[in-house]
Amino acid sequence: MSTRTGPRALLSQWTVVVPLIAVVALALSWGRHLPGYAVALVALCLAGAVLAAVHHAEVVAHRVGEPFGSLVLAVAVTFIEVALIVTLMIDGGDKTASLARDTVFAAVMITCNGILGLCLLVGAIRSRLAVFNAEGTGAALATVATLATLTLVFPTFTTSKPGAQFSPAQLGFAAVASLVLYGLFVAVQTVRHRDYFLPVTQEGELREEDTHAPLPTRRATTLSLAILLIALVAVVGDAKAVSPTIESGVASAGLPQAVVGVVIALLVLLPETLAAVRAARRERVQTSLNLALGSAMASIGLTIPAIALATIWLSGPLVLGLNAVHMVLLALTVVVGALTVAPGRATLLQGGVHLGIFAAFVFLAISP
Repeated sequence: MSTRTGPRALLSQWTVVVPLIAVVALALSWGRHLPGYAVALVALCLAGAVLAAVHHAEVVAHRVGEPFGSLVLAVAVTFIEVALIVTLMIDGGDKTASLARDTVFAAVMITCNGILGLCLLVGAIRSRLAVFNAEGTGAALATVATLATLTLVFPTFTTSKPGAQFSPAQLGFAAVASLVLYGLFVAVQTVRHRDYFLPVTQEGELREEDTHAPLPTRRATTLSLAILLIALVAVVGDAKAVSPTIESGVASAGLPQAVVGVVIALLVLLPETLAAVRAARRERVQTSLNLALGSAMASIGLTIPAIALATIWLSGPLVLGLNAVHMVLLALTVVVGALTVAPGRATLLQGGVHLGIFAAFVFLAISP
Protein backbone atom coordinates (compact mmCIF):
# COMPACT_ATOMS: atom_id res chain seq x y z
CA MET A 1 0.00 0.00 0.00
CA SER A 2 2.89 2.31 0.73
CA THR A 3 4.06 2.19 -2.85
CA ARG A 4 0.77 3.72 -3.95
CA THR A 5 1.19 6.70 -1.67
CA GLY A 6 4.90 7.26 -2.23
CA PRO A 7 6.54 10.19 -4.02
CA ARG A 8 6.28 8.53 -7.42
CA ALA A 9 2.49 8.15 -7.11
CA LEU A 10 2.15 11.70 -5.84
CA LEU A 11 4.21 12.96 -8.78
CA SER A 12 1.97 11.06 -11.18
CA GLN A 13 -1.13 12.58 -9.59
CA TRP A 14 0.47 16.03 -9.69
CA THR A 15 1.21 15.75 -13.40
CA VAL A 16 -2.44 14.90 -14.07
CA VAL A 17 -3.98 17.65 -11.94
CA VAL A 18 -1.74 20.57 -12.95
CA PRO A 19 -2.51 20.44 -16.71
CA LEU A 20 -6.22 20.45 -15.89
CA ILE A 21 -5.73 23.51 -13.67
CA ALA A 22 -3.72 25.14 -16.47
CA VAL A 23 -6.58 24.53 -18.91
CA VAL A 24 -9.03 26.09 -16.45
CA ALA A 25 -6.71 29.10 -16.18
CA LEU A 26 -6.65 29.25 -19.97
CA ALA A 27 -10.44 29.22 -20.17
CA LEU A 28 -10.75 31.98 -17.54
CA SER A 29 -8.09 34.19 -19.11
CA TRP A 30 -8.86 33.72 -22.83
CA GLY A 31 -9.53 37.02 -24.60
CA ARG A 32 -9.27 39.10 -21.42
CA HIS A 33 -6.90 41.82 -20.29
CA LEU A 34 -5.16 40.38 -17.25
CA PRO A 35 -3.89 42.34 -14.24
CA GLY A 36 -0.38 41.70 -12.96
CA TYR A 37 -1.28 39.09 -10.35
CA ALA A 38 -3.36 37.13 -12.89
CA VAL A 39 -0.44 37.10 -15.35
CA ALA A 40 1.76 35.70 -12.57
CA LEU A 41 -0.76 32.93 -11.82
CA VAL A 42 -1.09 32.01 -15.50
CA ALA A 43 2.70 31.94 -15.77
CA LEU A 44 2.85 29.50 -12.84
CA CYS A 45 0.26 27.29 -14.54
CA LEU A 46 2.32 27.51 -17.73
CA ALA A 47 5.45 26.31 -15.92
CA GLY A 48 3.55 23.46 -14.30
CA ALA A 49 2.05 22.39 -17.63
CA VAL A 50 5.54 22.32 -19.17
CA LEU A 51 6.86 20.00 -16.45
CA ALA A 52 3.78 17.77 -16.73
CA ALA A 53 4.17 17.58 -20.52
CA VAL A 54 7.74 16.36 -20.12
CA HIS A 55 6.67 13.66 -17.65
CA HIS A 56 3.90 12.30 -19.86
CA ALA A 57 6.01 12.51 -23.03
CA GLU A 58 8.62 10.34 -21.33
CA VAL A 59 5.96 7.82 -20.30
CA VAL A 60 4.73 7.54 -23.89
CA ALA A 61 8.28 7.43 -25.26
CA HIS A 62 9.24 4.64 -22.83
CA ARG A 63 6.24 2.60 -23.93
CA VAL A 64 6.70 2.94 -27.70
CA GLY A 65 10.52 3.02 -27.64
CA GLU A 66 12.90 4.94 -29.84
CA PRO A 67 12.77 6.50 -32.35
CA PHE A 68 8.95 6.59 -32.24
CA GLY A 69 8.97 8.20 -28.80
CA SER A 70 10.90 11.24 -30.03
CA LEU A 71 8.20 11.91 -32.64
CA VAL A 72 5.39 12.14 -30.09
CA LEU A 73 6.34 15.43 -28.45
CA ALA A 74 7.69 17.04 -31.64
CA VAL A 75 4.55 16.43 -33.69
CA ALA A 76 2.17 17.30 -30.85
CA VAL A 77 3.89 20.62 -30.15
CA THR A 78 3.99 21.47 -33.85
CA PHE A 79 0.27 20.94 -34.36
CA ILE A 80 -0.50 23.24 -31.46
CA GLU A 81 2.11 25.74 -32.68
CA VAL A 82 0.28 25.88 -36.00
CA ALA A 83 -3.00 26.57 -34.23
CA LEU A 84 -1.37 29.40 -32.27
CA ILE A 85 0.15 30.99 -35.40
CA VAL A 86 -3.12 30.84 -37.34
CA THR A 87 -5.07 32.29 -34.40
CA LEU A 88 -2.66 35.19 -34.00
CA MET A 89 -2.63 35.85 -37.75
CA ILE A 90 -6.44 35.97 -37.87
CA ASP A 91 -6.52 38.42 -34.97
CA GLY A 92 -3.50 40.50 -35.97
CA GLY A 93 -4.11 41.33 -39.62
CA ASP A 94 -1.27 42.79 -41.71
CA LYS A 95 1.03 43.35 -38.73
CA THR A 96 1.37 39.55 -38.36
CA ALA A 97 2.34 38.99 -42.01
CA SER A 98 5.80 37.73 -40.97
CA LEU A 99 4.64 35.86 -37.85
CA ALA A 100 4.86 32.39 -39.44
CA ARG A 101 8.36 33.11 -40.74
CA ASP A 102 9.56 34.53 -37.42
CA THR A 103 8.12 31.63 -35.44
CA VAL A 104 9.45 28.90 -37.72
CA PHE A 105 12.91 30.45 -37.95
CA ALA A 106 13.02 30.95 -34.18
CA ALA A 107 12.08 27.28 -33.73
CA VAL A 108 14.90 26.23 -36.08
CA MET A 109 17.46 28.33 -34.20
CA ILE A 110 16.22 27.18 -30.80
CA THR A 111 16.24 23.49 -31.71
CA CYS A 112 19.33 23.28 -33.97
CA ASN A 113 21.52 25.49 -31.79
CA GLY A 114 19.94 26.01 -28.37
CA ILE A 115 18.60 22.53 -27.58
CA LEU A 116 21.25 20.69 -29.62
CA GLY A 117 24.13 22.68 -28.10
CA LEU A 118 22.80 22.30 -24.56
CA CYS A 119 22.38 18.54 -24.95
CA LEU A 120 25.87 18.11 -26.41
CA LEU A 121 27.22 20.15 -23.52
CA VAL A 122 25.38 18.03 -20.93
CA GLY A 123 26.39 14.78 -22.63
CA ALA A 124 30.04 15.82 -22.87
CA ILE A 125 30.17 16.93 -19.24
CA ARG A 126 28.70 13.63 -18.10
CA SER A 127 30.77 11.27 -20.30
CA ARG A 128 33.60 13.48 -21.67
CA LEU A 129 32.27 12.73 -25.17
CA ALA A 130 28.68 13.01 -26.43
CA VAL A 131 28.30 9.99 -28.73
CA PHE A 132 25.56 9.63 -31.33
CA ASN A 133 24.83 8.01 -34.69
CA ALA A 134 26.27 10.18 -37.48
CA GLU A 135 24.20 8.53 -40.25
CA GLY A 136 20.81 9.26 -38.71
CA THR A 137 21.69 12.68 -37.30
CA GLY A 138 23.29 13.74 -40.59
CA ALA A 139 20.19 12.72 -42.53
CA ALA A 140 18.02 14.73 -40.13
CA LEU A 141 20.23 17.81 -40.44
CA ALA A 142 20.24 17.57 -44.25
CA THR A 143 16.43 17.40 -44.27
CA VAL A 144 16.15 20.43 -41.96
CA ALA A 145 18.54 22.42 -44.16
CA THR A 146 16.62 21.53 -47.32
CA LEU A 147 13.23 22.37 -45.80
CA ALA A 148 14.48 25.67 -44.40
CA THR A 149 15.98 26.69 -47.75
CA LEU A 150 12.87 25.75 -49.74
CA THR A 151 10.46 27.59 -47.47
CA LEU A 152 12.42 30.45 -45.84
CA VAL A 153 15.24 31.38 -48.24
CA PHE A 154 13.72 31.01 -51.72
CA PRO A 155 10.88 33.54 -51.10
CA THR A 156 13.50 36.27 -50.72
CA PHE A 157 14.75 35.68 -54.27
CA THR A 158 11.62 34.75 -56.23
CA THR A 159 10.19 37.44 -58.51
CA SER A 160 6.58 36.38 -59.08
CA LYS A 161 5.37 38.60 -56.21
CA PRO A 162 6.88 41.75 -54.74
CA GLY A 163 8.61 41.43 -51.41
CA ALA A 164 9.72 38.23 -49.69
CA GLN A 165 6.56 36.35 -50.66
CA PHE A 166 5.66 33.24 -52.65
CA SER A 167 3.08 33.30 -55.40
CA PRO A 168 0.15 30.92 -54.77
CA ALA A 169 1.69 28.29 -57.07
CA GLN A 170 5.10 28.60 -55.41
CA LEU A 171 3.55 28.37 -51.95
CA GLY A 172 1.65 25.26 -53.00
CA PHE A 173 4.84 23.65 -54.31
CA ALA A 174 6.73 24.49 -51.11
CA ALA A 175 3.91 23.06 -48.99
CA VAL A 176 3.72 19.79 -50.94
CA ALA A 177 7.51 19.43 -51.04
CA SER A 178 7.70 20.01 -47.27
CA LEU A 179 5.08 17.35 -46.55
CA VAL A 180 6.73 14.83 -48.87
CA LEU A 181 10.21 15.35 -47.41
CA TYR A 182 8.93 15.18 -43.85
CA GLY A 183 6.92 12.03 -44.57
CA LEU A 184 9.92 10.42 -46.29
CA PHE A 185 12.14 11.19 -43.32
CA VAL A 186 9.64 9.75 -40.84
CA ALA A 187 9.41 6.56 -42.93
CA VAL A 188 13.19 6.21 -42.94
CA GLN A 189 13.46 7.00 -39.24
CA THR A 190 10.77 4.62 -38.04
CA VAL A 191 10.82 1.76 -40.58
CA ARG A 192 13.58 1.39 -43.14
CA HIS A 193 16.64 2.59 -41.18
CA ARG A 194 15.34 2.69 -37.64
CA ASP A 195 18.71 1.61 -36.18
CA TYR A 196 20.31 4.86 -37.40
CA PHE A 197 18.24 6.77 -34.83
CA LEU A 198 18.71 4.55 -31.77
CA PRO A 199 20.95 5.58 -28.83
CA VAL A 200 24.51 4.26 -28.89
CA THR A 201 27.13 3.54 -26.23
CA GLN A 202 30.51 5.28 -25.90
CA GLU A 203 31.93 2.51 -28.12
CA GLY A 204 29.37 3.21 -30.85
CA GLU A 205 27.29 0.07 -30.23
CA LEU A 206 23.50 0.20 -30.03
CA ARG A 207 22.49 0.80 -26.43
CA GLU A 208 20.31 -1.83 -24.80
CA GLU A 209 16.83 -0.75 -23.75
CA ASP A 210 16.46 0.10 -20.09
CA THR A 211 15.44 -2.98 -18.13
CA HIS A 212 15.24 -1.50 -14.66
CA ALA A 213 12.04 0.42 -15.40
CA PRO A 214 9.00 -1.68 -16.34
CA LEU A 215 7.03 -0.60 -19.37
CA PRO A 216 3.88 1.38 -18.52
CA THR A 217 0.61 -0.40 -19.23
CA ARG A 218 -1.42 0.42 -22.32
CA ARG A 219 -4.00 2.16 -20.15
CA ALA A 220 -1.33 4.30 -18.44
CA THR A 221 0.19 5.16 -21.81
CA THR A 222 -3.17 6.19 -23.25
CA LEU A 223 -3.82 8.38 -20.20
CA SER A 224 -0.37 9.96 -20.49
CA LEU A 225 -0.92 10.66 -24.19
CA ALA A 226 -4.25 12.35 -23.46
CA ILE A 227 -2.79 14.41 -20.60
CA LEU A 228 0.21 15.27 -22.78
CA LEU A 229 -2.07 16.80 -25.42
CA ILE A 230 -4.02 18.67 -22.73
CA ALA A 231 -0.76 19.96 -21.22
CA LEU A 232 0.50 21.14 -24.60
CA VAL A 233 -2.77 22.95 -25.30
CA ALA A 234 -2.38 24.62 -21.90
CA VAL A 235 1.24 25.56 -22.63
CA VAL A 236 0.43 27.27 -25.92
CA GLY A 237 -2.85 28.77 -24.71
CA ASP A 238 -1.38 30.18 -21.51
CA ALA A 239 1.59 31.47 -23.52
CA LYS A 240 -0.89 33.33 -25.71
CA ALA A 241 -2.70 34.62 -22.62
CA VAL A 242 0.48 36.20 -21.27
CA SER A 243 1.64 37.35 -24.71
CA PRO A 244 -0.14 40.76 -24.47
CA THR A 245 1.92 41.46 -21.35
CA ILE A 246 5.04 40.33 -23.20
CA GLU A 247 4.10 42.49 -26.21
CA SER A 248 3.52 45.57 -24.08
CA GLY A 249 6.80 44.94 -22.26
CA VAL A 250 8.65 44.55 -25.54
CA ALA A 251 7.06 47.71 -26.95
CA SER A 252 7.82 49.76 -23.83
CA ALA A 253 11.43 48.57 -23.96
CA GLY A 254 11.70 49.69 -27.59
CA LEU A 255 12.51 46.17 -28.84
CA PRO A 256 11.57 44.80 -32.30
CA GLN A 257 8.23 43.01 -32.66
CA ALA A 258 10.05 39.81 -33.67
CA VAL A 259 11.20 39.43 -30.06
CA VAL A 260 7.64 38.45 -29.14
CA GLY A 261 7.81 35.49 -31.49
CA VAL A 262 11.14 34.41 -30.00
CA VAL A 263 9.81 34.56 -26.45
CA ILE A 264 6.67 32.59 -27.30
CA ALA A 265 8.69 30.02 -29.28
CA LEU A 266 10.94 29.56 -26.25
CA LEU A 267 7.91 28.93 -24.03
CA VAL A 268 6.32 26.49 -26.47
CA LEU A 269 9.56 24.52 -26.90
CA LEU A 270 10.25 24.22 -23.18
CA PRO A 271 8.80 20.66 -22.95
CA GLU A 272 11.08 19.42 -25.72
CA THR A 273 14.06 21.21 -24.19
CA LEU A 274 13.59 19.59 -20.79
CA ALA A 275 12.94 16.15 -22.30
CA ALA A 276 16.06 16.41 -24.47
CA VAL A 277 18.27 17.50 -21.58
CA ARG A 278 16.98 14.64 -19.42
CA ALA A 279 17.81 12.18 -22.18
CA ALA A 280 21.33 13.63 -22.47
CA ARG A 281 21.83 13.25 -18.72
CA ARG A 282 20.96 9.55 -19.12
CA GLU A 283 23.69 9.27 -21.79
CA ARG A 284 21.12 9.01 -24.57
CA VAL A 285 22.38 11.88 -26.69
CA GLN A 286 20.89 10.36 -29.85
CA THR A 287 17.42 10.66 -28.31
CA SER A 288 18.18 14.33 -27.55
CA LEU A 289 19.26 14.97 -31.14
CA ASN A 290 16.18 13.13 -32.43
CA LEU A 291 14.05 15.53 -30.39
CA ALA A 292 15.96 18.66 -31.43
CA LEU A 293 16.23 18.03 -35.17
CA GLY A 294 12.85 16.28 -35.33
CA SER A 295 11.22 19.33 -33.78
CA ALA A 296 12.91 21.66 -36.28
CA MET A 297 11.80 19.42 -39.14
CA ALA A 298 8.23 19.15 -37.90
CA SER A 299 8.06 22.89 -37.31
CA ILE A 300 8.84 23.51 -41.00
CA GLY A 301 7.39 20.41 -42.64
CA LEU A 302 4.01 20.68 -40.91
CA THR A 303 3.69 24.41 -40.19
CA ILE A 304 4.29 25.71 -43.72
CA PRO A 305 1.71 23.38 -45.37
CA ALA A 306 -0.82 24.26 -42.67
CA ILE A 307 -0.22 27.98 -43.12
CA ALA A 308 -0.43 27.55 -46.89
CA LEU A 309 -3.84 25.94 -46.44
CA ALA A 310 -4.92 28.65 -44.00
CA THR A 311 -4.16 31.38 -46.57
CA ILE A 312 -7.40 30.36 -48.24
CA TRP A 313 -9.17 32.11 -45.35
CA LEU A 314 -6.49 34.62 -44.31
CA SER A 315 -6.75 37.92 -46.16
CA GLY A 316 -3.40 39.53 -45.30
CA PRO A 317 0.00 38.98 -46.93
CA LEU A 318 2.26 36.07 -45.97
CA VAL A 319 5.93 37.04 -45.74
CA LEU A 320 8.17 33.96 -45.54
CA GLY A 321 11.55 35.14 -46.88
CA LEU A 322 14.40 35.67 -44.42
CA ASN A 323 16.51 38.83 -44.36
CA ALA A 324 20.26 38.76 -45.01
CA VAL A 325 21.27 38.45 -41.34
CA HIS A 326 18.98 35.49 -40.74
CA MET A 327 20.18 33.77 -43.90
CA VAL A 328 23.76 34.08 -42.67
CA LEU A 329 22.74 32.60 -39.31
CA LEU A 330 20.96 29.73 -41.07
CA ALA A 331 23.99 29.03 -43.30
CA LEU A 332 26.32 29.12 -40.29
CA THR A 333 24.03 26.73 -38.42
CA VAL A 334 24.02 24.24 -41.30
CA VAL A 335 27.80 24.35 -41.83
CA VAL A 336 28.65 24.08 -38.13
CA GLY A 337 25.98 21.41 -37.67
CA ALA A 338 27.48 19.32 -40.48
CA LEU A 339 30.95 19.57 -38.93
CA THR A 340 29.51 18.62 -35.54
CA VAL A 341 27.57 15.63 -36.84
CA ALA A 342 30.18 14.11 -39.17
CA PRO A 343 32.42 12.45 -36.49
CA GLY A 344 29.52 10.95 -34.55
CA ARG A 345 30.87 12.35 -31.29
CA ALA A 346 31.22 15.82 -29.82
CA THR A 347 33.08 17.55 -27.01
CA LEU A 348 32.26 20.55 -24.87
CA LEU A 349 33.56 22.77 -27.66
CA GLN A 350 30.91 21.74 -30.20
CA GLY A 351 28.16 22.28 -27.66
CA GLY A 352 29.58 25.70 -26.79
CA VAL A 353 29.82 26.72 -30.47
CA HIS A 354 26.15 25.91 -31.09
CA LEU A 355 25.14 27.79 -27.95
CA GLY A 356 27.24 30.72 -29.18
CA ILE A 357 25.28 30.79 -32.46
CA PHE A 358 22.04 30.66 -30.50
CA ALA A 359 23.20 33.55 -28.31
CA ALA A 360 23.99 35.53 -31.48
CA PHE A 361 20.48 34.84 -32.80
CA VAL A 362 18.85 36.07 -29.56
CA PHE A 363 21.09 39.13 -29.40
CA LEU A 364 20.42 40.08 -33.02
CA ALA A 365 16.69 39.58 -32.49
CA ILE A 366 16.89 42.14 -29.67
CA SER A 367 19.33 44.44 -31.44
CA PRO A 368 18.98 43.89 -35.22
